[in-house]
Amino acid sequence: MPRVHPAPLGTLALAATLTVGALLVAPKADAAPRHRADPAPYSFAMIGDVPYGDELQARFPEFIAGINADPDVQMVTHLGDIKSGSTTCDDTRYATIRRDFDGFADPLVYTPGDNEWTDCHRVNNGAYHPLERLTAVRSRFFPRPGTTLGRPVMVTSQASQGLPENVRYERAGLSFATLHVVGSNNDLAPWTGIGNTVATPAQVAEQRHRMAGAIANVRAAFHDARRHQLRGVVLQQQADMFDPTVPDPAFADYAAFRPLVQALVDESRRFHGPVYLFDGDSHVFNQDRPLAAGSPWLRFYGVEHGADNLQRVTVDGSDLGETDWLKVTVTADDEHPLSWHRVPGL
Repeated sequence: MPRVHPAPLGTLALAATLTVGALLVAPKADAAPRHRADPAPYSFAMIGDVPYGDELQARFPEFIAGINADPDVQMVTHLGDIKSGSTTCDDTRYATIRRDFDGFADPLVYTPGDNEWTDCHRVNNGAYHPLERLTAVRSRFFPRPGTTLGRPVMVTSQASQGLPENVRYERAGLSFATLHVVGSNNDLAPWTGIGNTVATPAQVAEQRHRMAGAIANVRAAFHDARRHQLRGVVLQQQADMFDPTVPDPAFADYAAFRPLVQALVDESRRFHGPVYLFDGDSHVFNQDRPLAAGSPWLRFYGVEHGADNLQRVTVDGSDLGETDWLKVTVTADDEHPLSWHRVPGL
């Protein structure tokens, strides 16, 4: 979705970033992860909202080469938006990006964003039918479900549910999952470019199916973490459900995310360990705890309880001249098993 330019943070955004000490009374949590040997050194790259515009698209192979050159990186996640919201959604563009993706030397996990299908109804995108573009994205980027792009490795996918883009895997004592959850209210924003003023029945049905799959993948990732006594859970999606660049968000523009937010709270409260949610969408690096006790986002979404152990990280987008990528490293600290820093890209 197009980026909302940063505005002075209102009460909502400020309060969401506060460290809250008060804990809610929670149900009995799962047993703490067993003592594990220090994990082997492991780092992965997190990118999103890249490339934006023809110039950066032309230089995208150079950006990829920079990540390939880091000997620590063993996996890459792209958090969606492989094009800007004002460029065409044609097959040629997707073929070019897919060819660039093949240049990653490490396994690449990709979860789609709204720019590559949801928002393709826009006239300057080509006035495509978004569900047709969703089919095209799945065909182009997920031809071998259960296998990563870049260097192929096996992952668990939801291909049997028609959602090959939703995957899970375990690395360095952590449970990872991707969630195909996008901006534009998870595709409930009307497709005005092709003449609609409200969400169509097909649009609503697709959104419900995809959200159900995302929530199932969340629950499965936590189940894997409990069953294998892993140290933490890492969730990855495009949509920023807690966008601090919007000073006065309207619930109607975020309502589709509510079931997922409640699932995140429920599962995080049951898990005795850290939870990380990485997203893109709003294009400005940010880190906060939007579901901690006392956060106004809990009232905004009308969810029960809170999740103090969930930390959210938003990666930079490439439309502001920011072409860095986020290097995330697994540490031996069970309370804080991930650390990260931004690395210049181009």
